[in-house]
Amino acid sequence: MKTHESEEMYLETILLLRQKRANVRSIDVVEELGYAKSSVSRAVGLLQQKGYIKVDGSGDITLTEEGMKKAGGVYERHRVITKFLMSVGADKDLAESNACRIEHVISDDMFRLVKDFTEKL
Repeated sequence: MKTHESEEMYLETILLLRQKRANVRSIDVVEELGYAKSSVSRAVGLLQQKGYIKVDGSGDITLTEEGMKKAGGVYERHRVITKFLMSVGADKDLAESNACRIEHVISDDMFRLVKDFTEKL
């Protein structure tokens, strides 16, 4: 993984896949993101080293407490920013695709403002 953004994207993807199914393996992440198996395998190894995920003997990926916290924060940003963009007229697809990019670069202070604003809608 080259960037902090990629790390967050992998964690968010694992979180969302775990909400849909009981077991998540690297191949599920490959299929979801459309990345090469080698890229996902490398990312999974790095996420394990950082303590964000655990992979059992059958390849099932689970988020650690720290991984869940980080993934949950990214997903919250995604949901809030999507809602905000839709509130200013973006359709759902446009809002979703832009939220995916914005969620990784928005400052904490700006996110709080956006979140406070969307909670009043």
